[in-house]
Amino acid sequence: MTTIAELKRMRVDQVGSFLRPEDLKAAFLRHARGQLPMEGLVAAQDEAITGLIATEEAHGLPFVSDGEYRRLNWQVSFSDVSGWDLWSGSWAQFLTSPDNLGAGEQHNSKGADAVLSFRTPATARLKLETSFPAGELAFIRKTTKTPAKITLMGPDRVCQMCDIDGSKPFYADADMFLADVVAIQKAMVAGLIEGGAAYVQIDEPSFTGYVDPPTLERMAARGEDPLRNLKRAIAADNAVIAGLAGKAVFGLHICRGNRASMWHREGKYDGIAEAVFGGLAYDRLLLEYDTERAGGFEPLRFVPKGTMVVLGLITTKSGEVETVDQLRRRLDEASRSIDLDQVALSPQCGFASGIGGNALSESQQWRKIDVMMETARRVWG
Repeated sequence: MTTIAELKRMRVDQVGSFLRPEDLKAAFLRHARGQLPMEGLVAAQDEAITGLIATEEAHGLPFVSDGEYRRLNWQVSFSDVSGWDLWSGSWAQFLTSPDNLGAGEQHNSKGADAVLSFRTPATARLKLETSFPAGELAFIRKTTKTPAKITLMGPDRVCQMCDIDGSKPFYADADMFLADVVAIQKAMVAGLIEGGAAYVQIDEPSFTGYVDPPTLERMAARGEDPLRNLKRAIAADNAVIAGLAGKAVFGLHICRGNRASMWHREGKYDGIAEAVFGGLAYDRLLLEYDTERAGGFEPLRFVPKGTMVVLGLITTKSGEVETVDQLRRRLDEASRSIDLDQVALSPQCGFASGIGGNALSESQQWRKIDVMMETARRVWG
């Protein structure tokens, strides 16, 4: 049986989502149109997830996820919370946005600001009704004995998506709102551990907002102090897993946007590396490194000994499949800034942060996974 200590040092990783099969997308669409009851959608999800888990195991992954196959997009992990209707109109948007089902032309370019497009005020004090990720985990645990990984939207991202000014009847400021988010997510993580999750990953694309010029300008326009916000974000992420060390593997993923092969933030890690890499109390830091937008590997010198760095050198935004030689060269470059004993390899993000997925085929997706596995074998044995 794989131990937590062994999982912590895994040489490969996968951020979470996989491309949804076409029949699963069709089931979501039929449900949204009122043509398929929830029971039918759940049955389609169960069948697709069972097949995915078998495929993950066949490709040798040391853990499995459900590919986020039950989610319209990755943010659904925080959906069953009363007092903040993040998903108001989400099914209608699903029906009308071509990106949701992969239709239309796809671009490797800067997309619309996903945070602003969802900014919603609280309608009451937040309360966790049910844990959506706990339901995802229960099915995985029923389906396989392979260690299970579950992903959650990070607390700072949740806070950035709230219209704090519109929430004044219930929340005096962002600090008060974030405190409730942390309490809810800490309860969710504790529940996942109790349910048998071996690996819990927090997704915090918000961190790249602290190096992205347009995002920084918006913070300044609202009278916010980005440095204070950054320190608050680090403290919030740490609070979510406080007291739980050793009970599961904890990873934190940082990216720059991943909807329909698009990105929406840029900026190198240099400006946040010392505070973020050195301040987060996580076992594994999953970092996007597939394009020049991420900058060089020099900031990795701030990663503490004992923390694993998962380098996202494999792009999920196109179908061009990397080679083992290409990845080994990049790892050699990284070794000038950090000991490879602290390093693992992964795709830079999920393959489908939204149900439509990125601009590549399932075959290309799995070839990328195979190249990752082979590279890890050659580098680390």
